[in-house]
Amino acid sequence: MSVIAVVDYDMGNLHSVCKGLENVGAVPKITDSPAIIEQADAVVLPGVGSFDPAMQNLRSRNLIEPIKSAIASGKPFLGICLGLQILFESSEEGVEPGLGVIAGKVRRFRSEPGLTIPHMGWNQLQFTQPDLPLWQNLPSDPWVYFVHSYYVDPVDLEVRSAIVTHGSQNVTAAIAKDNLMAVQFHPEKSSTTGLQMLSNFVSQVRAKVAA
Repeated sequence: MSVIAVVDYDMGNLHSVCKGLENVGAVPKITDSPAIIEQADAVVLPGVGSFDPAMQNLRSRNLIEPIKSAIASGKPFLGICLGLQILFESSEEGVEPGLGVIAGKVRRFRSEPGLTIPHMGWNQLQFTQPDLPLWQNLPSDPWVYFVHSYYVDPVDLEVRSAIVTHGSQNVTAAIAKDNLMAVQFHPEKSSTTGLQMLSNFVSQVRAKVAA
């Protein structure tokens, strides 16, 4: 049975993520143990909240290098919401350096007439990597659930796997590079579409273990 480590750094939504993974047949293990993260078949990095406390908590629990090592190892890795943002080098939300796995910065939505910040609620994805395994068996332009005031701005636009439009702004909603995937929205709150994504991720984990 494949074990998926769900990283606990005291930044929310662990149980809803685990419930979503359990619903698609996975065995998630909430942990802040570097050894368990290393031994796991895959890693999920969720998160809700602010950039600086997230990085401070990761540092205080000695999780920065284990997370980077997990990504470098080639095992399937999924970041969710704040777990996407902290993969980047820095954020306009704070002063702490991010993990720096992906080159780029986290930026705040620009104010414009009629624009609601945070971007909260259901919105449609536009796939920029339509053949990504995470998107298998999904309708085109699926609806998913967002809650965020900041978005990631990668240096290399080739890593973008989906975008979303909020007001007049088209921003990155998901990234993918090799074994690393991360999304700004919440698949665990995105009904059957989100569960399908989690199921697709679990299928990738099982295929990797079986290979």
